[in-house]
Amino acid sequence: MGRKVVHALGGDSHGKTVALLGLTFKANTDDMRDSPAISIVQALQDAGIQVRAYDPEGMEQAAKLLDNVTYCQDPYDAMRGAEAVVIVTEWDAFRALDLGRAKQLLEEPLLVDLRNLYRRTDVESQGFRYVAVGR
Repeated sequence: MGRKVVHALGGDSHGKTVALLGLTFKANTDDMRDSPAISIVQALQDAGIQVRAYDPEGMEQAAKLLDNVTYCQDPYDAMRGAEAVVIVTEWDAFRALDLGRAKQLLEEPLLVDLRNLYRRTDVESQGFRYVAVGR
């Protein structure tokens, strides 16, 4: 999944910033065991990408496992100045993002939806480039 994000950024991603939404294994928990965010963060950092992250419950646990990540107050704080927003965990809060606000905060309107929370037409109608899994 990390490579999918790098590819969505155009391949040359060194020095770029990504807003990562969701760090825990699943929503409504702080459980980091087997969380896909661990390998995604590692792949992004290996590609030279800076990670700004937000999770409603798991940031304290994630901070024990993930180095060099900027932990943010909310999803919009994570998006500030990022070239892409990546949804990793299916938190309800991420199902209803204000895409207009997100577009203003992002350097580039790119949403990589690794949980297929959104419909392509809804996101693209807001002026975003949308990358999903298996669609």
